Amino acid sequence: MELRTLRYFLEIAHEGNITHAAKRLHISQPTLSKQIKELEEELGKKLFIRGNYNVRLTDEGMLLRKRAEDILNMVGKTEDEFKALGEITGGDVRIGCAESDSMKHLARRVRSLQERYPHFRLHLYSGDTEDVEARLDRGLLDFAVLAQEVNLSKYNYLEMPDANTWGVLMRKDSPLAKKEAVHMKDLLNLPLICSRQGVTEDYPKWFGEKVDTLNIIATFNLSYNAGILVQEGIGYLIGFEKQLLNTGSDSELCFRPLTPGLKTKLYFIWKKYQVFTPAAKLLLNEMLEHFDGPLRDNSE
Repeated sequence: MELRTLRYFLEIAHEGNITHAAKRLHISQPTLSKQIKELEEELGKKLFIRGNYNVRLTDEGMLLRKRAEDILNMVGKTEDEFKALGEITGGDVRIGCAESDSMKHLARRVRSLQERYPHFRLHLYSGDTEDVEARLDRGLLDFAVLAQEVNLSKYNYLEMPDANTWGVLMRKDSPLAKKEAVHMKDLLNLPLICSRQGVTEDYPKWFGEKVDTLNIIATFNLSYNAGILVQEGIGYLIGFEKQLLNTGSDSELCFRPLTPGLKTKLYFIWKKYQVFTPAAKLLLNEMLEHFDGPLRDNSE
């Protein structure tokens, strides 16, 4: 299986049309069709269902798409790493992160590095904890910033400054908006919009045996679109304060903290025994210098 063929396959999957894909790849349509036929024969599986004007992926094709994306991302990352080995002015660093105002601390350290190393480049990947952690484990990311307790058997970490305050995002015309803080019992009969991580990890601890009675009408992994659901009056969002959502005087939304107060720390993590590129090492040293964390890098 050649990398070129995987790139051809992904282009067809993206375009949904072999002719259009061939034009984008600057090869003939018969050549592209032959390459995909040979790939299907090599794998022993049909990858596309062909129609009159388009193609769509089979179940096997969808599996290969995910694998091919990972493979080509890893190839690109490896090429960047080797190019950066002699580049003392910077390089590429890839970080997976949760949505949080605490990311400003990482941003300040990156800005400081870029002032000294003009070719230092940051690539952010936002997602929920499960997705980001999986990409870190597969080597697609150098670091991750997550809002959960760290698995000490797999990762080293630094604790980020500040803590994220949990609360409820709601419309300003909501009855709960009159309160200074929202108690857990106030939420029991309301339509709730919740993070998928919260549903599985946090809410059982907060609500106890009443967690099964919650009226969860929607879940999300990133909060911006969920905030639009709140704006349209669909429900109440349980999440962090300052989670990229406007609650100012010009907004229809407001945030009320939970009571008793709940806070969650963010952690800057990396795999144990990880070999760092020069650019990743620059960032790690910058973080270690400015943040006092309970662990240090054990990979050296």
